[in-house]
Amino acid sequence: MAEESVVNATGSQFHPLLEVLSTDVLFQFVIVLLVATMVAITILHYRFSKWISSRRIYYTNTHLTRIIKRTFFPLLAIIILLAGTAYIQYYELFNQEIYIQLADASEELTPREIFAKILQTILILVGTYVISKIIIVVITKREKSILERQDFKLWREMRGFEDDENNLFYRLFKWNPPTILPQGMKKNEFQNYLKTEEGKQKLEKYRTPNGLPVGSYEPLVKDPFTEWKKAERVKYEKYLADCQSGNNHAGRKLRLGVMPEEVYTIETWRDVRRLDNYDPVVPGGKPSGFMKGKLQVTPNSFKQAISIGIFASVVIAVSYWWNVDIVLLATASGGLSIGVGFALKETMENYFAYLHIRKDGIIYEGDRIEIEGYNGYVYKITPRVTYIRHGLHESLAIFPTHQLVASKIINFTKEFKFVPAKLEIGVSYIHDPEQVAAILVKIGKQIMIEAKDGRDRHVVVQERCPYLDENLGSCGCDKEVLVDIEQPTVRFTKYEDSSLQFELWVFVRDYASQFKVKSMMRIMIFKEFKKQGIKIPYPSRTIYQGDEEGEMKKEEIFLEERKKIVNEYGIGDLGKEKEDEE
Repeated sequence: MAEESVVNATGSQFHPLLEVLSTDVLFQFVIVLLVATMVAITILHYRFSKWISSRRIYYTNTHLTRIIKRTFFPLLAIIILLAGTAYIQYYELFNQEIYIQLADASEELTPREIFAKILQTILILVGTYVISKIIIVVITKREKSILERQDFKLWREMRGFEDDENNLFYRLFKWNPPTILPQGMKKNEFQNYLKTEEGKQKLEKYRTPNGLPVGSYEPLVKDPFTEWKKAERVKYEKYLADCQSGNNHAGRKLRLGVMPEEVYTIETWRDVRRLDNYDPVVPGGKPSGFMKGKLQVTPNSFKQAISIGIFASVVIAVSYWWNVDIVLLATASGGLSIGVGFALKETMENYFAYLHIRKDGIIYEGDRIEIEGYNGYVYKITPRVTYIRHGLHESLAIFPTHQLVASKIINFTKEFKFVPAKLEIGVSYIHDPEQVAAILVKIGKQIMIEAKDGRDRHVVVQERCPYLDENLGSCGCDKEVLVDIEQPTVRFTKYEDSSLQFELWVFVRDYASQFKVKSMMRIMIFKEFKKQGIKIPYPSRTIYQGDEEGEMKKEEIFLEERKKIVNEYGIGDLGKEKEDEE
């Protein structure tokens, strides 16, 4: 009964095939030959893929090589299948009269027609495999092209990368000075700048109070983007040569095509540059496999879903072509899907949350976030779990990926360029608040210039990079400031039992930088207060017994120096409030 139901479900086109397989030796031989050929092609395809992945061309022309790697032997299989189908039709194999009579009597296919249909089915499936792989490569290529355009845009904004040769930017672009007076500049100063080349260079680096550059850049070549791409490829060729020659940090010849990867392909090399703010990629400078799983624009699982979806659709169509009862199969698979769905409920939640995160750009690797009280950097997002590294490298937290969508998250990085570094300071009641405010303004201005990271870039964001005053290029501390911002900010907040309370604010470029800046400000405040005789009261009460005159006489020693500071630095927002009251 069970066999009969299967037969009814699958139709009657397999009856003559089973009969011929059990009686015809030639048919058995051809089926074995077909299977052996497909297995041989699959093995050769795997070995060819591995071989071409270790060739230099795979590293310099990644997308083209991927198409060749994934389609060469499948296309060979298609040619063999087409030749086999034509051969059967031409020589009329498996066409004995008895089978023809049986087929005519039962309206079944002849063995020759069945075998030809098998070849055609395999041909369709292999062709679908080739198309699905090409689609994935095309999607990846499109994503990389978009990223490359963004790289070029940033290269223009930065006026070239650090590792550019022969003054590349100014070979491709010419700067034209503005014809009207820039905002925030005096007319005489502007006219003097225009008279000399040195002045024009300084004017080119000038930024308005809103952080905008002046003038414009005119292309000197027909297609600057193409020329820039050629220059980037030359850099990669040098990187690849250093990897293979042993002239690298590893001190040995790095191998191509090994896992984990020791040498980056040109696409991965570009990803590494993006990750490191376009610094030169040091050959052998990072551990093997460093970039695995990082910086995917479209997740691999999503690309695989596209491939599987196309293949599944074709399989259903082929099944219908073979007279398989689709309704019966759909009913059986539907019940199975419900059971699997309940079993994999959380897995599917994580997967679809992962797709939403990638598609909408909610969170990226490297973002500083806080989730359920845990504060750290997003290390890696996968379709199942997300790894978050503690800010002080104390631990690595693992969260289900769907929690990033379902939970309340604070993102300290996303579209947020101003992070306050705020200090609260208490001083003695005997001091003049305006003088204290002026000293804090002085310290705030010093910290804006002196606070730098390991690459000599300013940590505090500001309207105009201090390096421009030295006729040097901006380090980028002023490039994101498109709003009015006044720094430093000083506030006289309240009267405490034993102190006058002040706040000193500056804004840093990211969440982690505030801790370094606060530490530097505390040291500066301690030294400057000691120099100016400003007292920071201990957490205890002081009972004065009529000696205020003595205290005031001690204050007079520092009054002249403090007045100079008030005149030079002002008292910040406190002075503006005073002017408003008047």
